[in-house]
Amino acid sequence: MSLAVFDRYDRHILQLLQVEGRLSNAALAERVGLSPSPCLRRVKQLEAEGVVRGYQACLDREAVGLGLTVFVNVKVERHQEASADAFKEAIVSLPEVVSVHLVSGEADFLLQVVAPDLKHYERFLTGVLLKIPGVRDIRSNFAIQTLKSQGTLPI
Repeated sequence: MSLAVFDRYDRHILQLLQVEGRLSNAALAERVGLSPSPCLRRVKQLEAEGVVRGYQACLDREAVGLGLTVFVNVKVERHQEASADAFKEAIVSLPEVVSVHLVSGEADFLLQVVAPDLKHYERFLTGVLLKIPGVRDIRSNFAIQTLKSQGTLPI
């Protein structure tokens, strides 16, 4: 489903669910201006089409002991496609890595990594990341302050 086929109700539903994923269907329907049955049908359709991929709690990283956020630029060996594939497979399974992006520019991948502190990140870097086959270079950038995280999409 592309944005062009969303009507105002779909857009409003998506805006509200991004901010308040735990809204009851009755509350959502009331705020969108629909009766509960059509609202629920729309939500189920958006879920079935993969527009709404799931619901999750947004946790405070410091409150759960993960106060360090590191953006990691990784270069992999280019001479073998298998190296990049092996890296992709290895990296997505690591719980410390909360996002992975294939990027253009100097690096091949941009990772967002969380850790309790610098010592833990050092162990993760040397004990895990640097041991993944095909890794050629790693550059770490430490977040000093987070001004915006997990923002909503501009629907």
